[in-house]
Amino acid sequence: MATFDGTAVGETGQASTQADAPQVARARRATAVAFVGSGAAFAGWVSRIPQVRSELGLSAADLGLVLLALAVGSLLALPAAAVLIRRSSTRSVVAGMAVLTAAALVAIGVGYHAGVALVVVGLFVFGFGLAAWGVAMNVHAAAVEQRAGRAVMPRFHAGYSIGTVGSALLGAGLIAIGVPVTVHLLTLAALIGICVPAGARMFLPADPGHNNTATRSGAGDGPHRRIDRRSLMIGLVVLAFAFAEGAGNDWIAVALVDDHHISAALASLGYAVFLAAMTLGRWTGPILLDRYGRVSTIRALAVLALAGLVLFVVSPWPALAFVGVLLWGLGACLGYPVGLSAAADDPTTAAQRVSVVSGIGQLAFLAGPPLIGLLGSLGTIQHALAVVPLLIGLAILAVGALAPTEVHRTRHDKTLAST
Repeated sequence: MATFDGTAVGETGQASTQADAPQVARARRATAVAFVGSGAAFAGWVSRIPQVRSELGLSAADLGLVLLALAVGSLLALPAAAVLIRRSSTRSVVAGMAVLTAAALVAIGVGYHAGVALVVVGLFVFGFGLAAWGVAMNVHAAAVEQRAGRAVMPRFHAGYSIGTVGSALLGAGLIAIGVPVTVHLLTLAALIGICVPAGARMFLPADPGHNNTATRSGAGDGPHRRIDRRSLMIGLVVLAFAFAEGAGNDWIAVALVDDHHISAALASLGYAVFLAAMTLGRWTGPILLDRYGRVSTIRALAVLALAGLVLFVVSPWPALAFVGVLLWGLGACLGYPVGLSAAADDPTTAAQRVSVVSGIGQLAFLAGPPLIGLLGSLGTIQHALAVVPLLIGLAILAVGALAPTEVHRTRHDKTLAST
């Protein structure tokens, strides 16, 4: 079986054999559960942002400041996640952070009645837990992709999108029938706190965080400096696409309510359209990547995202804005997961670089939305979103860094020869 150019690497540098195929299959399912759960947690909160904002009487600028707590939590989680993975395992980090994220949802769901302070604390913990969870599950996903011997990273991220779509649709339905925010978030917290740690027990026993020689040695001479420059460009691509995804998650519904004056339930449906487009693109992404390669595929999708963003920003009509949302979601779907696969091309530095690039993505995904809120205080959220296509434009210039390295091409050729 051939591997395509997005195959990542993990702890062994070898594709799975028939003997450990059942273990890899279990690990794939467990990793998918982690991605679905992470998406469900985030979308559950996002679907309720308009109601929480209304209850607290927040302006767009105030909401941006409140969401900044989530961004600060995620920022602090990034170095902490690397340390936790190195000292324990991705299995332990995913399980522990899922429980912490569930506790944060409880704090938000109960605390928003009491005022903004408890919501800020809850969002800080939520951002920390979700970001560390995201880094750990992406490091493990890179290992599973390598052990599987074929491209699965985009489909793990499709699992994340499936979680967000399902959770967003559920949120829209619960809003429509009048289910309180507290009941929704507490139920979601219980499901996440139970299901994700249970699934993490089936993660790969050989943890990628413990077997990376480059991580231990801190090698940085010669070739490693060149790889670092490549990683920086990959990080720029991931930052732009993760920023585009995060901005869509947090602000599409709010912009549709504030600037197009539609109901909260219909705005949540617009958010669901965005997530459905992301899911479709990620599920079919491996086909495009296998046929056209990383660089051509991501460059074309970036142009599609630009078109959708411009349409959403300038459109005076809700129907046309929904078309923009669809194109935005399709265009933004693959930059993040493909960046992770590219970061993992070299097996000697895979875990370290996937952790760094995943951290950049998590930071952009969670810290970008508060920036949009602050910019929105100068005008409208719809116009503040104009910063997103600027970042996508910069990413187009850096997409060449996603091309497979010589190390990856050699490993890929050996895989083809052995099949």
